Order: sequence, then structure tokens, then C-alpha cells
Amino acid sequence: MISRKLVLSFPPSLVDKLIIYRLVKEHDLEFNILKAAVTQNEEGMLIMELTGEKENYERGINYLKETGVHIQPLSKDVIFVEEKCTSCGACVPQCPTAAFVVEPVSRKILFYEERCIACEICVKVCPYKAMKMRW
Repeated sequence: MISRKLVLSFPPSLVDKLIIYRLVKEHDLEFNILKAAVTQNEEGMLIMELTGEKENYERGINYLKETGVHIQPLSKDVIFVEEKCTSCGACVPQCPTAAFVVEPVSRKILFYEERCIACEICVKVCPYKAMKMRW
């Protein structure tokens, strides 16, 4: 079983297609949408967790690529700039997935990217711009 968080980018020509439906129906995959947006230019961005048996997962990923969907792991889109972080803690109570934790001894903020769903709350609340999103 494979489960990965991905960022899917859809060109305008694909925004109205049944792509995710086909991942479920034809490739027997499960998905959990973490965030979705469509820009003014009709480009789509979908952050999702995709889960399935290895063979089905690989066929599904190939289907997405052949269809023209750009795929990349979520972790490439979330950037924690540790040098800018002053460990003020503004991000900790705001994060809905507890991706930020205060280390008990040093009181330093730790970032667990595998918990992050790229909701962008941390980017908005960090006064020191220690979190960045790369789309």
C-alpha cells in the first residue's frame, strides 16, 4: 500500500474533466483532498493524499501524467526557513495538523513537514517570514 501527499496542477483545458473520478473508478485509488483552488486563468491546483496498492498507484500516476497533469510531492512546496525562525511560537497554536512543535528543552520550534497540508496559515501568521509556499 502506498500513500503520498501530492500537489497536482491542472492546465485550463483539464479543469472541467473527470480526472479524480477516473483515479477512483479505473485505478482503484483512494484520495483525500487537503486543499483545492482554481485561479482566475482557470488553472487548477489540488493538494491531495493519494492511496492505493503499488501497482494501481503507479498506473494512476502514469494516467495523470499522460493526461497532462503536473505532479510533485507536497514537501517540495512547503519551505521552512529555519534561519529566519526566532521560535516566537506564533505558528504553533494556528497549525491545524500540529506540524509545528515546541521542543521542550531548547524551546525551539520544530517543523514536521509530513504533517503539513499546505493550508498557508503559518505563512500568514509568521511575523518573520520563516514559512514560504512555492506553487
